[in-house]
Amino acid sequence: MITSNEKLPLKVLLVEDEQKIAEFVCSGLQQRGFVVEHCQNGHRGLELAERGGHDLIVLDIMLPGRDGLSILKALRSRHIMTPVILLTARTELGDRLAGLELGADDYLAKPFFVEELAARLHALRRRALGTSHDVMQFGKLCLDLVSRELRHGQQTVELTAREFTLLEYLMRSAGQVFTRSQILEHVWGYDFDPTTNVVDVCIKRIRAKLASLAGGQDLSAHIESVRGIGYRFQP
Repeated sequence: MITSNEKLPLKVLLVEDEQKIAEFVCSGLQQRGFVVEHCQNGHRGLELAERGGHDLIVLDIMLPGRDGLSILKALRSRHIMTPVILLTARTELGDRLAGLELGADDYLAKPFFVEELAARLHALRRRALGTSHDVMQFGKLCLDLVSRELRHGQQTVELTAREFTLLEYLMRSAGQVFTRSQILEHVWGYDFDPTTNVVDVCIKRIRAKLASLAGGQDLSAHIESVRGIGYRFQP
């Protein structure tokens, strides 16, 4: 059932001090029907977040005045549970983990595609209140972001670092198609020769591990090949 509130444009608070990124995000989200309020300073960002009125918050970690993790900690300590997506540097894994531990709902590494940000914002909006931030779950299939394990019921399978990052990337924007180039950039962190099959090889390994779970149920079908484009995770 869709309520009247769910039909209204989603209001996003963007706290980002890099002007080019802010313009890119504001323009891209507004074109997709979001209402965006932007500020460049951490202290002002906290004031606006505390004031309320936003459905979602996009929060950079490195900010003048007050850093993003400090803002997030203050919000959660004051029981302000507006969903937050952190923007992080690609190499700062520690910041991402710290953000999740402080109560962030998601993170996105720079540089990113505005289409992916929009998809994640919509996904957060749909997510039921009270859902654990440490687990991504579709039916009995569960990806634990803390232990970094893939589970189905009582069965568990280990993933390599690349496999985990790739599967998490697809699951966070379930239903969205990602090109091989997008996956390469996010998971491997730099451009490969476009003829490389490293993505396909990693996908094949993940599918094999999915197939090893739950006996005869073909969980590998969760990862769908989109001919001529790339891959997506189908819930």
